[in-house]
Amino acid sequence: MNVLVIGAGGLIGKKIVKILAESNQHLVRSMICKAEQMEEMEKLGSKAILADLGQDFSFTMNDVNAVIFADEPDTSADPGNMITIGQEGAKKAADFAKEKEIERFVLLSALGTNTPGKAPPALQPYLDAKKAAEEHLMKSKLNFTIVRSGRLTNEPGTGMIGLTTQGSPMGGAISREDAARVLVESLLAKGTEGKSFEIVSGSIPIKEALKQV
Repeated sequence: MNVLVIGAGGLIGKKIVKILAESNQHLVRSMICKAEQMEEMEKLGSKAILADLGQDFSFTMNDVNAVIFADEPDTSADPGNMITIGQEGAKKAADFAKEKEIERFVLLSALGTNTPGKAPPALQPYLDAKKAAEEHLMKSKLNFTIVRSGRLTNEPGTGMIGLTTQGSPMGGAISREDAARVLVESLLAKGTEGKSFEIVSGSIPIKEALKQV
């Protein structure tokens, strides 16, 4: 597939780009917002595209048939930033993908979006933004997959995950490497199409876990 990674310059985005490029199954485009990131994206094996989630970035989806939206808003920043990136950026990405007739759209979301009121106050704007993005994507009629991850860490990946109960409150963690592999594997896993599911660290091999979704 020709895959556009939105949020490629982030911690999980870089891992997604690397996994896609090394798979030899995909051509990768990396959407980044800083020119100084372009060289790194090229070295990872992707074509870097400079664009801003706050502007019209529909051109990034030309000649693309799949999108992974994996932008990580800074939860310690102004809540307005979370709205711009995690909510409105994701909604615009879904709208542009529909216009471009994109075949697959995979969204990184967060555990707890169904119960944002139970999260610590600092996280509530983040979860509210993610929930709004999810709802917009579900209504888009795109062939979507929503992956709600636990707290992302920089621990080494194990290739193993756990699936939580739908609507679980915020809790649990997973390495960015394992979450990135789930997002990539979901592109071609037919059983994940049109579904949302929740992941944390666990003991089930990723491909086997996706068969249980």
